[in-house]
Amino acid sequence: MLTLLATAQLIIALDATIVFVALPEIGSHLGFSAQQLQWVVSAYSVAFGGFLLLGGRAADLLGKRRLYVLGQSLYALASLAGGLGGSALLLVLARAIQGVGGAMLFPATLALINTHYPQGPARNRAFAVWSAASAAGLALGALLGGVLTQWWGWEAVFLVNVPLAGACALAARRWIPADGERERGRNFDLGGALAVTLGGTLLVFSIVQGPEWGWTAPATLGCMGLALALLGVFAWIEHRGHDPLMPLRLFGYRELRMAMVLTAVFMSSFGVQYYFLALYYQQVYGYSVLQSGLAFLPATLLCTLGIWLAERSLPRFGLRATLVSGLLAGAVGIAWVYLALPGGKGFWSLLPGIVILSVGQGLTWTAMWVSAGQGIAAGEQGVAAGMASTSQQIGGALGLALLVSLANSAAGASTQAHGIELALLASALIALSGAVLALRLRSGAQAGRVAAGEHA
Repeated sequence: MLTLLATAQLIIALDATIVFVALPEIGSHLGFSAQQLQWVVSAYSVAFGGFLLLGGRAADLLGKRRLYVLGQSLYALASLAGGLGGSALLLVLARAIQGVGGAMLFPATLALINTHYPQGPARNRAFAVWSAASAAGLALGALLGGVLTQWWGWEAVFLVNVPLAGACALAARRWIPADGERERGRNFDLGGALAVTLGGTLLVFSIVQGPEWGWTAPATLGCMGLALALLGVFAWIEHRGHDPLMPLRLFGYRELRMAMVLTAVFMSSFGVQYYFLALYYQQVYGYSVLQSGLAFLPATLLCTLGIWLAERSLPRFGLRATLVSGLLAGAVGIAWVYLALPGGKGFWSLLPGIVILSVGQGLTWTAMWVSAGQGIAAGEQGVAAGMASTSQQIGGALGLALLVSLANSAAGASTQAHGIELALLASALIALSGAVLALRLRSGAQAGRVAAGEHA
């Protein structure tokens, strides 16, 4: 079962980064502009972020295995459409459907870990395996994207998912325990589901499209205003409903609240570095797509080292120390890369920074998801995972949109290389702010006692 759960996370992470190295070729082949090109990445985030709470609720009500199978099936079908289609619109739609599949798959996977492994060393170990698969997907996505694009063209970065996701969907019926009968007397909270899905999707869409339309343009303000209104309606429905989609009392868990903030910080700092470095390697250093992919290989191994350290750090030093250490390492590592890029010395001058930030990435990723599940009842693990991962996707979309806008503005006044360098500096500052926020968590011993009491 853990192999299938880890493979699901590998696929989700892989799809977040596998297109980065292929972006220049996709852009030139399908006619994307520099600003529109981010939609190959952001369509995935928009759909993922908009449907996550619904996916988490469905995992709790319909069954975690059923959502796992459905999510993997959607991944396979959308990847086939993206690889065989030949237009920009079809490609963006395929990425959006992949995002919907991820919104079903991710909370189901996270909830399966939190319900089938007891809190403590067993769950920490399961999270370490799951996180290692995620780290491998984030870093290997760039490598695999380079290899596939170099040898078979950009279409291969989509088609590779078809057999992988399809095999997982079939194997799940054998290796993941069957779901029980649906609990009577509970419903989907259809009004809340529609309000949060439409509101979340519109919010992420307006954030991503803001730099191209203009932040004060009527279309941007209109989309953002409608999104906030829908989210307000959602909060009202949840407050009054007897069986809400997202019980507002879950915000009373400090660790879950902090996890929601830190997942957004993580994607706005660690998550965006792959996008900008992939562009820098090819457009400034002149690397081929294969060379660009190989340049990300050290990050895979080093992020896995960070995950191994997190598994040992969490029981000994607690969540706060682990998260602060990981985020500080990320800030220092990204800052090193920022300082080394303009020297023109190439990849080797960046390597010390990549070492530091990759270890920090592994530490942070594992700890923030452990935080999200602490003290949450088994029947609400899916929606808690959806809450934390929704903030992750919104944070990633917002961070990427703002940093792409910053990079393009700076490039207009200077050079494209300078714009990318400024975007990386900003992401280092975001990671540093996350480390400061993580100091507000309880100490390890205190958090452990509180979590144990809530679990009892």
